[in-house]
Amino acid sequence: MFEQTSAVVSRLRAASRAENQAAGQRLAVIGELDLLWLRRFGERETWCTDTQDVITAEVATALGITQALAASYLDYARAMRLRLPQVGALLVAGDIDYRTFKTVVYRTDLITDAEVMAAVDAEVALKACRWPAMTQGRLAAQMDRIVARADRDAVRRRRERHADRELSIWDSGDGLTEVFGRLFVTDAHAVDARLDALASTVCAGDPRTRNQRRADAMGALAAGADRLACRCGQSDCPTRTSPPPIPVVIHVVAEQASLDGTGQAPGSMIGADALVPAELVAELARSAKLRPLVHPADVAPEPGYIPSQALADFVRCRDLTCRFPGCDRPAVHCDIDHTIAHADGGPTHASNLKSLCRLHHLLKTFWGWSDQQLPDATVIWTSPSGQTYITTAGSALLFPSLCVPTGALDPIPHRPRCTDRTAMMPKRQRTRTQNRAARITAERRHNHRVRQREQHREKLRIIANDEPPPF
Repeated sequence: MFEQTSAVVSRLRAASRAENQAAGQRLAVIGELDLLWLRRFGERETWCTDTQDVITAEVATALGITQALAASYLDYARAMRLRLPQVGALLVAGDIDYRTFKTVVYRTDLITDAEVMAAVDAEVALKACRWPAMTQGRLAAQMDRIVARADRDAVRRRRERHADRELSIWDSGDGLTEVFGRLFVTDAHAVDARLDALASTVCAGDPRTRNQRRADAMGALAAGADRLACRCGQSDCPTRTSPPPIPVVIHVVAEQASLDGTGQAPGSMIGADALVPAELVAELARSAKLRPLVHPADVAPEPGYIPSQALADFVRCRDLTCRFPGCDRPAVHCDIDHTIAHADGGPTHASNLKSLCRLHHLLKTFWGWSDQQLPDATVIWTSPSGQTYITTAGSALLFPSLCVPTGALDPIPHRPRCTDRTAMMPKRQRTRTQNRAARITAERRHNHRVRQREQHREKLRIIANDEPPPF
């Protein structure tokens, strides 16, 4: 019995170590990719879409993750290669976990002296393996003690909780959306008071609870209204004389049967991951402006470069999001891209148009990504490294009728063009490296001022207490 348990625990420890090693190896490989791109295109750091965007796009598509997470991996890979090679070696060997490595990277980020950084790296590498399991807070405190001995202005103390403020909105799939926020205390109390004020503008006959009125007040707040619409249903309600709220436009794609109240298929809100239940779609349809979506199955290509409003609406409703692998940028915030460039003879036609966010549009134009679009809106992407990825339109599952083939296009003859278009790329005023250096300098300066004030107050306290006892 105990021998079997010991074997299972040993396998568990081995699996944990392998997980740590895999995390370290992932960062090491990303670091290799980073070096390859920087050696070839390092001078493009001033581009609006720079080498970091290209590397994170390659990493994101290869790992099936978001570009933001890929950028995080790249930051840690650079820290492991440039700032913390000894601690990074522990991660690659499996001696520490990824959480510990991330904490070390963050807590040492403000160290600017190379010799000090090397000394801290060596000290942490010597001690980290012997540290017992720690909570995140204790691990951070341990790192802060090491950093403080080496460089007191590099201790992360500047409004750490303030940096954690956020407001997240995600859909629960039943027509409701959950909101989570972490705000400055003044802003939070202002929002709280504003919701209470709006919730109290209805008459006593309103059937909603206070919490329901506060929830509905969020919508009124977003619309810029100074009152909450009352639902008492009384013709003599005193709130009826209040001015109407400013309208806010949302776009929902739905089947005709759902609009009529005879179908059960949910609608999809463009610009969000929300599925709108059929019952709510029918209710919204009674007061909403309806715009039929025309499938351009047998429609000839349009003559100009910019698609008509009807064609652009179709492409965005068909795609729902950016068509680059892994990107979920809503189509309403995307460019309409010609898969075969219009200057190369590519037609302005649904079979040659797709939604691309500005970042991935620039990656395609300037950084060697190529794509092929099929009549059913499937897009086949080829990365600069030769890897192939396939994306399907966002409506393929919800509204498959929008992905009915729009017709094969006539072959486009090859037209040689000048490929050097670098002069057209928008430029940054400051590179990411310059921005990072400025941020670190500002944070160190702040820390130095805080430390000086604390030292001054401590001196005043000692002087004030340096009186003889009253006896």
